[in-house]
Amino acid sequence: MNGTELVTGIGELTTHDESGERLHNAALVIGEGRILWIGPAARAPAADRRTDVDGRAVLPGWVDTHTHLVFSGDRSAEFEARMAGQAYAAGGINTTVTATRAAPEEQLVATARNLRHEAETQGTTFLETKTGYGLDVASEERSARAAANVADVVTYLGAHIVPAGMDRRAYIDLVTGPMLTAVLPYVQFIDAFCEKGAFDVEESREVLLAGRAAGLELRVHGNQLGFSGGVRLAVELGAASVDHCNYLEPADIDALAVGTTVATLLPACDLSTRQPFAPARRLLDAGVVIALATNCNPGTSYTTSMPLCVATAVLQMGLTVREAVWAATRGAARALGRDRGADAVGSLFVGGRADLQVLNAPSISHLAYRVGVPLTAAVWRSGVRVD
Repeated sequence: MNGTELVTGIGELTTHDESGERLHNAALVIGEGRILWIGPAARAPAADRRTDVDGRAVLPGWVDTHTHLVFSGDRSAEFEARMAGQAYAAGGINTTVTATRAAPEEQLVATARNLRHEAETQGTTFLETKTGYGLDVASEERSARAAANVADVVTYLGAHIVPAGMDRRAYIDLVTGPMLTAVLPYVQFIDAFCEKGAFDVEESREVLLAGRAAGLELRVHGNQLGFSGGVRLAVELGAASVDHCNYLEPADIDALAVGTTVATLLPACDLSTRQPFAPARRLLDAGVVIALATNCNPGTSYTTSMPLCVATAVLQMGLTVREAVWAATRGAARALGRDRGADAVGSLFVGGRADLQVLNAPSISHLAYRVGVPLTAAVWRSGVRVD
């Protein structure tokens, strides 16, 4: 819809702009996908349309910086076994690989789109997703193309695990050679699962450096199941983010504090795998930038709910509501290199992208105060209302 729209009657406006202030009795004007004006509701300019949110809270749309939406199949039996006490290991990924390879590309796109829409109705307006369930050249290329049709940012995760029956050295050569070449038109980042049962530090370094040589930015899955060395590798290479971070030594936190790598925490995954939560409070107190993300995937975190992650970070990980919301918006944008400039996401400012959500609540505190209650009342993505 063309023209301008005044969103007024905002009881509490969280912008996460450079001022860091929360405004009350506020309004904003949207036009051509951008924020055109922010200020007191009493001084709001005229617009072509008017939406009164009647005292509700408005904040930036969630930025989900870690998902695996391109897949087929179901792993609920694995989940039940884990809830009955079976330890999580990365091997269950092979189940999804088999199903994903067999699925038509149209089905992969449809599944990912449905999950994206589910996320949008809960306030997510910017989303990353990965390959990693194909693990051969044709299937990874197909997954990357499907991901590019759905997500805002695509990450190449050929180094997820070594697929069953494949020689380890031959597979790494494939990941850093023909597979990388095949996915390159569709992806912006490269990732490696640096973990026991997946890839060690030196193998992960080889994969990541090959991606960097091809022009990709770096991300790392690290320290999810133990002290894998992934965190310090990510900092050493200047990766944009290192994700999971459940097991951290003091030296890992010190490295993150002096580096530029964002620690992306995945609390819904920790609930599902029954791993200890990442030490969010210790990280923040040390000066580390953190992000929150869903890790939506069929094996260990089959949720698109950023509100669940925010509430868990508050109730179980020692964050305040404001800190958790910042990590799920501005912090997550930083993990994708999208927290600055006109195309920034995760914050609301004049001239910036109009990605915002309205809560059916007077304050962001209700995200944790009323845990589990669906509070998303309205969402705009690039200035367009999401139905």
